Amino acid sequence: MKESIGGVSVALAISALAASAMAAETIEWNLSAWGNPRAATVCVDVLSQYVEEKSGGNFTIKVHYGETISPAKENLDGLKIGAFEMGNICSGYHPGKNLAMTVLDLPFLPITSLEQQAKVSEAFYQLAPVKEEAARWSAEITFRNLLPQSEFLGRGKPPTTLEGWKGMRVRALGGTGQAMEKIGAIPTSVPAPEVYTGIERGMFDAVAFPFSYAHGSYRVHEVTDWYTFNMAPGTNHCLTLHNVAAFEALPAEYRQLIEEAKAISYEKSIEAFKEADEKWIPLFDQTGLERIVYPDEILQSFRETAAQPVWEEWVRDVTAKGIPGQELLDFVLAEAKKTAGS
Repeated sequence: MKESIGGVSVALAISALAASAMAAETIEWNLSAWGNPRAATVCVDVLSQYVEEKSGGNFTIKVHYGETISPAKENLDGLKIGAFEMGNICSGYHPGKNLAMTVLDLPFLPITSLEQQAKVSEAFYQLAPVKEEAARWSAEITFRNLLPQSEFLGRGKPPTTLEGWKGMRVRALGGTGQAMEKIGAIPTSVPAPEVYTGIERGMFDAVAFPFSYAHGSYRVHEVTDWYTFNMAPGTNHCLTLHNVAAFEALPAEYRQLIEEAKAISYEKSIEAFKEADEKWIPLFDQTGLERIVYPDEILQSFRETAAQPVWEEWVRDVTAKGIPGQELLDFVLAEAKKTAGS
């Protein structure tokens, strides 16, 4: 009898929660996203679908792609003034606005899987300097927009050693570009839609994109001869934030829905990237691209020659601007070690 009563109590509690969500006021949020729907934006699409479904259509988050309501580099400003309730940013777009967050843009961080990336990021987002940085824009971090490590596709002689990169012109942005410069490559910044034509015409020799979906999406494999498989020189730190005042004004059950959606958004993002790898990597091999797999000793040389100097420069620069750079870097490295193998 006790079990029956307990079961009825649980059922009534669940029904009450559902009724509460269904009965709450109708609210629509707007989310300023960049680009077009793709694997990197699965997280916000899942969030939107989840809250609408669980609220019975009373709470909706409309995702605006293609910078239709705000330029990507101004999403922080839009959040601050309440022009919209949520927005996507990449910290490398405007490092002056979010210096602490750019530690996750550093090259060759020992974060090798998307699962590990999510765990390290979530721990990092709890740090006071990071929360304070978001708060200056009247924002809180919702979750990270996961992105795979970058890899290179290129033309000509495959760079199987550090020396092989010397003099090579590479399309590599942010920390990855800085790291490649340390080993003698010549980084250039080229918008993604121009990459295919640029490498086809010999404007540069290799291109770094999040592997493998971005290379496949821009058909880079059609005009290249080789690809790195385990270089993992870095990735862009992109994330979704929400306006604090808008969040606090939500009914409690709607705030809970956003929190619940986080784990599902990460899970579906990881699935989307794995599906992309299953599609594109075999195609790269089938079209005759040579796969470069670096041995551990060369990867260690990359980290020592290309990463360590960039890390040290970053620490000096942000520390001079009042950010505890060494503390933040040490935290990320410690969390990466703790979550290795995730």
